[in-house]
Amino acid sequence: MSKHTVLFELGCEELPPKSLKKLRDALKVETEKGLKEAGLTFDSIEAYAAPRRLALKITQVDGAQADTQKRFDGPAVQAAYDSEGNPTKALEGFMRGQGIRADQISTFQAGKVEKICFLKEVKGQNLDVLLPQILQTALDNLPIAKRMRSAASRIEFVRPVKWVILLKDNQVIDAIIQGHKTSNLTYGHRFHAPEAIALTHADDYLSKLKDAYVIASFEERQAMIDQQVKTLADEVNAIAIVPTDLRDEVTALVEWPVSLRASFEERFLAVPQEALITTMQDNQKYFCLVNHENKLQPYFITVSNIESKDSTQIIEGNEKVVRPRLSDAEFFFLQDQKQPLASRKEKLANMVFQAELGTLWNKSERIAKLATALSAITGADSTDAEKTALLAKCDLTSELVGEFPELQGIAGTYYARIEGENNEVAEALGEQYLPKFAGDVLPKTKTGTTIALADRLDTLTGIFGINQAPTGSKDPFALRRSAIGILRLVTENELDVSIEDLIKLALASYGDVIKDHDKTRTDAVAFLEGRYRAKYEDQGVEVDVIQAVQALSPKSPLDFDKRVNAVNHFRTLAEAAALAAANKRVANILAKEATPTGAIIEENLVEDAEKALFTELQNITPVVLPLFAAKDYTTALSKLAALRVPVDAFFDNVMVMADDPELKANRLRLLAQLRDLFTKVADISVLQH
Repeated sequence: MSKHTVLFELGCEELPPKSLKKLRDALKVETEKGLKEAGLTFDSIEAYAAPRRLALKITQVDGAQADTQKRFDGPAVQAAYDSEGNPTKALEGFMRGQGIRADQISTFQAGKVEKICFLKEVKGQNLDVLLPQILQTALDNLPIAKRMRSAASRIEFVRPVKWVILLKDNQVIDAIIQGHKTSNLTYGHRFHAPEAIALTHADDYLSKLKDAYVIASFEERQAMIDQQVKTLADEVNAIAIVPTDLRDEVTALVEWPVSLRASFEERFLAVPQEALITTMQDNQKYFCLVNHENKLQPYFITVSNIESKDSTQIIEGNEKVVRPRLSDAEFFFLQDQKQPLASRKEKLANMVFQAELGTLWNKSERIAKLATALSAITGADSTDAEKTALLAKCDLTSELVGEFPELQGIAGTYYARIEGENNEVAEALGEQYLPKFAGDVLPKTKTGTTIALADRLDTLTGIFGINQAPTGSKDPFALRRSAIGILRLVTENELDVSIEDLIKLALASYGDVIKDHDKTRTDAVAFLEGRYRAKYEDQGVEVDVIQAVQALSPKSPLDFDKRVNAVNHFRTLAEAAALAAANKRVANILAKEATPTGAIIEENLVEDAEKALFTELQNITPVVLPLFAAKDYTTALSKLAALRVPVDAFFDNVMVMADDPELKANRLRLLAQLRDLFTKVADISVLQH
């Protein structure tokens, strides 16, 4: 069968940059699906995307579908012929319906019955017929939130379509796609090479466009930008900040990337650099430059879509555009300093945190009380903690945060420094919102840890206190994320405190604002404990390890963490599978039989295997009990792994359910002692191997 190279290009007005990559990938996936459903094989599909085009190159694709047979079923053979072997009315009707003669009839076995059928040869359709429909369906299935119509046309797409190429090797496949007749004509760069370009072969696509100042490959453009940006940054001994989303967006905005370095006045560096970086990245799509200490430098890189004869004009133009934006940030920063942070509490008293829980100032006062209590646990200075808590939300009323909401906390740190607050207080104002997302860094200062905990505990307890707990998809206060933040702050700072005690402290700050303290405490504790699974699954811990620890309901997150780590390590040991199975067996036996009271009676141990297990338990117990007391669960479980041999021997050679009640009782006591040692850490019978 003949094989071909196909090129498809959809030329449009500038496509939305934020979704260009997604559109390209979806077009490829949908086309692959269509080709497979049509039974057409191919070697590869390369997908291209630039501001004004989406394209696919399909290599070694079948020229047509394979011929197939379609079976049409008729009556059973028994009903098809009479006793003389002549066709019955049923068979004649079938032949008439299919338009066939008696010599075209076949038979097949349907279970126990042999039936009449007609095998019709179906000729495979040609690629030229199938492809336009496959591509049109793929375009119809693209993830486009809002489709638009162009002029009087009824045909919709994300942007008006200007041209369509469909080439099979060197021939145009005649079709109408998105309302446009296909051709072999593409167009180069809007300014450098706007005239039509005729492609003589599908293989010419990339090189012909490159000659016309268009790099069709998204990855190639991105690599060019990366290289250009690095070179420009190196020239001034700086490092470019290149966020992934911005890098993709800039790549999607240009057909012919030309990166240029521009500068701004050094006086702006007095403004919080986060504000300057935000405005340059979000509004101007610039890459900012920092030195090796991560301090902003007075430069930025812009990626132009044109190779200018006089690039200084482009550079000056960008410098002119950015200046008012930086001036705005500077103005807000200077205005804010006219009013000390602490004096902003009046404004906080007018800002509602939550209708039933009061204002942001009410919240600040609660956090201050809670932070003071938490200081004893976190090791923070209680005076610093209280002061920070009362200043924590003040920057929310500042002009700078009004303009740049992502600067909440950060602005506070700058203003506190200017006002002469100590380092612990100033740093903690920015750290209170950490961690902001899964895997984010935690506060470095003890005061920051205290405020971050207090803020989250206050919100969580308050929202549960007014019966607004998260449901299904509704979690307006992001309590699920916040809860994992609480667990991380406690475990990673090795704070030895129970979840219940934390919630009790938060409730004490609320006083009678929350009516039912008992219910709130129960619900909030259950919610936090319910987040262990999400937290540890994120870290790659298997579910059965988490369940083995949950079976014991440890009260403190730190204790829970140590147990999870111990079981995770135990799991890697050679003895783990056998001991988990043995524990399961022991658990099943003890669940059916009540364990007799009293100590193990040594003279009632008659089998060698039970004597050996008893001796081993006597030896190992004094070794592991101090380890349990010190919460060194990992070492304890590793020591218990030595029980594998005597435990296996016991189950191979000893009948637990002996007829003699004394022997049976003694053996149950022995198993209970074994089980008790393991369940000091976790229920390892839960482990799957």
